[in-house]
Amino acid sequence: MAVYDGDDRLRYANSAFRAAYFIEPEETPLWPDLMRRNFELARGTVIRTNDFEEWLRSTQSRRGKIGYRAFETDLADGRWLWMTEAVQKNGWMLCIASDITRLKVHGRTVRQDRDQAIKASYTDELTGVANRRFVMARVEDMVEAARHGNSGCLAVFDIDNFKRINDRLGHHAGDLVLRDFAHRIHQNVRRNDCFGRVGGEEFLLVMPATGPEDALAMVERMLTVIRFSRPLPDSPDFSYTCSAGIAACVPTDSASELYRRADQALYDAKMSGRDRVRAA
Repeated sequence: MAVYDGDDRLRYANSAFRAAYFIEPEETPLWPDLMRRNFELARGTVIRTNDFEEWLRSTQSRRGKIGYRAFETDLADGRWLWMTEAVQKNGWMLCIASDITRLKVHGRTVRQDRDQAIKASYTDELTGVANRRFVMARVEDMVEAARHGNSGCLAVFDIDNFKRINDRLGHHAGDLVLRDFAHRIHQNVRRNDCFGRVGGEEFLLVMPATGPEDALAMVERMLTVIRFSRPLPDSPDFSYTCSAGIAACVPTDSASELYRRADQALYDAKMSGRDRVRAA
C-alpha cells in the first residue's frame, strides 16, 4: 500500500510496497523519478519500451486523471500484481497492490493485450500524450463536477504559424515541433490535470479544481517554456511560440460550450498578436 500527494510524491508506503519497488525506509521520491530509477536498474515494474520518456509521458497522461482505475502489472522478480489507484478530491492517491501470482494465469496474455489496446486507444500516436477521446472525457468529468459547485478551467493551445513551419521546413520538422511542444507542456502539468492533443497543432489542458487566476498563471509559465525551446537539431536557431485561450467552468456549461468559449479566447489571443494567452 502507498499514498502519493497531488504532486505525485510518495508520502507513505508500507514495508511490502517499499521492498517491491526498492524504496528506502525514509525515502519519499516522486513517482516519475522512482520509475525512471527502477527502469534503469531493471527492477520493480517491468516496463516494455525502448524509450522510457515516451512511456512515462503516455502513462502520466492517464495516471491520476480519473477517480479509480485498476490494472495488472508485472515485477522484474516474477511476481504478478493487481494494482488499484483511488484519487481523492485533493489530488492524493491511494495505491494498493495485491500479489496475485498464485492465481490461475490462463488468459493472462489476452488480458495484457487488452490493456495495451486500451492504452493505445487513449494515446496520441505521434506525441504520446492523451488523445482527443481521453481528454474530452475529462472535460465532461470537469463539467459534471462544476454542476456540484466545483471549480475548473479549460485551456486550448495552438502552435503559432504551424503551417508555415511545415511548408518551410517540411513535415518531419513539424512532427518534431509537435513532439517537443507535447513534451515540454506535459512536464509542467500537475498530476490531476489532463493534457492531450485533439487534432493537428491544437491541444487541450483540463484543470479541475482550479480558478481562472491560477489557470492563467500556469498557462503563462507554459508559454514562456515554449519560447525558449529549440527543438530542431539541424536548425539550432529555430524557435516557435504558441497561443492559448482559457475558459472557466460554470454550472450551466456543457463540454461543447466550455470548449467553444476557450476556443474563442484562443482566437482573441491569435488576433492580438499570437504568443499570448487570453481568458474568456
